[in-house]
Amino acid sequence: MSYDGFKNITIQQLEALIHLVGERSFSRAARKMFLTQPSLTKHIKNLEDAVGVKVINRHNTGVTLTFQGKLLYEYAQKILGLREGVKEKIFRSMEKESGTIDIIASTIPANYILPFILGNFNKKYPKIKVYIKTVNSEEALDMVMNNHAEIGFIGKKTLSRKISAEPIWKDRLVIAVSGTHRWSKRRSITAEELMEEPFVIREKGSGTREILENYLKEKAASDFKLNIIAELGSSEAIKEAIIAGLGVSFISIHAIRRELKQKLLVEIPVSGWVVERDFHVIYTKQLNLMPHQKIFLNFCKTALPPS
Repeated sequence: MSYDGFKNITIQQLEALIHLVGERSFSRAARKMFLTQPSLTKHIKNLEDAVGVKVINRHNTGVTLTFQGKLLYEYAQKILGLREGVKEKIFRSMEKESGTIDIIASTIPANYILPFILGNFNKKYPKIKVYIKTVNSEEALDMVMNNHAEIGFIGKKTLSRKISAEPIWKDRLVIAVSGTHRWSKRRSITAEELMEEPFVIREKGSGTREILENYLKEKAASDFKLNIIAELGSSEAIKEAIIAGLGVSFISIHAIRRELKQKLLVEIPVSGWVVERDFHVIYTKQLNLMPHQKIFLNFCKTALPPS
């Protein structure tokens, strides 16, 4: 069998195979494709010549596939499916206010900012569908770099030359304690007091953790060290741990707005400290943004996170 023959397989031959299997008759399949029966028969013969084996068994009651024919049929469906998929994407790309966007986002943007923005965005652009997957900032950056997501939102800077990164929203990290904590009535605490308190922290790879660690290296005294008792994988887990009295933590102000209003959590400033950061929108520099993606990003830039 010469595999060079596979280069001669045409889309029309694959369509002939699919229609033949669906109709189980050369005459019916030919009518389906608006061909004469001899033309359809010729397509199947050329396909078998290209593959180098018989793919169709002919019977008085119809046709069946050989083993090799079944393999070819399976991939013919995938190939034609890909063609339909790219056709749909191209058509949608020509409609400015229609399309789909796959987004990867770190915890804070995904859970506390984007849902608010998407609620307003969907009212204005109902034909643009946005799908969000939540991971930490390091994983989000990796997925965008490896083309597993088109656009990302993360809470850390990136120095990668492959990535276009632009600040989009502001954030402030604050010390949060439970409403029943002994500090809950305090106007502020000192860094020394914070060192003595049980502290819960996000996992490595989290943008929140990286911002905090970088800030402490620059601003805190050389002997400053947090009393870390637990490492947790999400802001929700951090909040629940604080409310349960496990410890205190630095957390995004966006993540605790509801709990602050409900007095489940209390923000306590650390004297002399202000921990701020930008959230960034990222995508590969090779990505040619389509009209509906530009509409979404422009909306995000002008939309304010919930206050």
